[in-house]
Amino acid sequence: MKKLALHWQIIIGMVAGVLFGALMLKIDGGKEFAVDWIKPFGTLFINSLKLIAIPLIVASLIKGVSDLNDISQLSKMGTRTIGIYLITTVIAISVGLLMVNLIQPGGFIEEATRTNMMESFSNEAGSRIASAAETKERGPLAALVDIIPDNIIGAMSSNGNMLQVIFFVIFFGVGIILIEPEKSKPVKDFFDGLNEVILKMIDLIMLTAPFGVFALLVALVVEAPSADVFLALGAYAITVVIGLAFMLFVLYPTAVKLFMGMNYKTFLNGISPAQLLAFSTSSSAATLPVTMERVEEHLGVEKDVTSFVLPVGATINMDGTSLYQGVAAVFIAQVFGNDLTLGDQLAIVLTATLASIGTAAVPGAGILMLVIVLESIGVNPAGIALIFAVDRPLDMIRTSVNVTSDATVALLVGKSLGKIHDPQVKNWDDHYKPKE
Repeated sequence: MKKLALHWQIIIGMVAGVLFGALMLKIDGGKEFAVDWIKPFGTLFINSLKLIAIPLIVASLIKGVSDLNDISQLSKMGTRTIGIYLITTVIAISVGLLMVNLIQPGGFIEEATRTNMMESFSNEAGSRIASAAETKERGPLAALVDIIPDNIIGAMSSNGNMLQVIFFVIFFGVGIILIEPEKSKPVKDFFDGLNEVILKMIDLIMLTAPFGVFALLVALVVEAPSADVFLALGAYAITVVIGLAFMLFVLYPTAVKLFMGMNYKTFLNGISPAQLLAFSTSSSAATLPVTMERVEEHLGVEKDVTSFVLPVGATINMDGTSLYQGVAAVFIAQVFGNDLTLGDQLAIVLTATLASIGTAAVPGAGILMLVIVLESIGVNPAGIALIFAVDRPLDMIRTSVNVTSDATVALLVGKSLGKIHDPQVKNWDDHYKPKE
């Protein structure tokens, strides 16, 4: 296994997990065994990645911002980052709307199936609708207010507060730029060393990645709904997958090829371990440490770019989620017989783009955003019950798209600022000399 590239090790772990999970379903007590004795190892793996997400953002972003030595450089990087993220989000939603209008998956769902699905997932749909209502009642500027925390220690206690942490860290970095170099040097040296330690921790965690994704996939298989449910929603799922595959294997590699001159193989090999982890964990936040390590060390983007662009992207850039929302909103409208006008579909583009900003980079956050999108076009939000059964596997794929989009934008921003260098891969045992 040690001789295999990391992405092949992870793929082997995923395939073995699916096969072992299927075997457990055939054995009496197999499901309980998998949930009790295998699933916890997957949870441990995710937790270990989440554990270092906030420290990584703090150390790397402070170092990246303070190394700019000029606030105008930060402004230039921020403007380009957010601008490109918004463009890719709009493109993703448009691709989703094009696919769902061409395939018309809502016409494949029979009335009896719709009724059964609504009954099966009515309770879960109700809780998500209530959460969305609370979000909407907070006012139009609530998202802006949430950016500035009243207690940074409290904000750092949850990965869901990533945008608040990013704000504080950028503010802190600006403070370092504005003081005398001899006074800022000890602070910069501390965070530089801390960043190197955390990157080494990532290398150590990734040694367990094949086993972690094995456990996650076993749990996914044994806890999945019945095959009949997946067949009923096949047309919808296929529509989403086609759109996501276009983004993943056509749009992003083509953008990198056109603007960077980087070939498809180099790009996909560089980012594939992060893509596979995103697929296994359904969490951009959990995958963030690996994404940063791969983009910097394997694709050659300088640290001050990756430390800014990627944490921001994990918070505000959700191309895969936005595409899925466009498809899901129109699909639910089709099932209910609602005819959406061009204005309604433009409203989906606008609402889904705005809803993606500040949404927590955790599993299931897309459903909450979808409720808001549905209400913006006058479709009964209870219709989200129709898609719960296939939401988890689709969530895995769209998270891979989110992470790939973040990496693509980091490359484009780095190229525009002249901050691309030859890849410099670091191994977990670099600088380690055992005692003789």
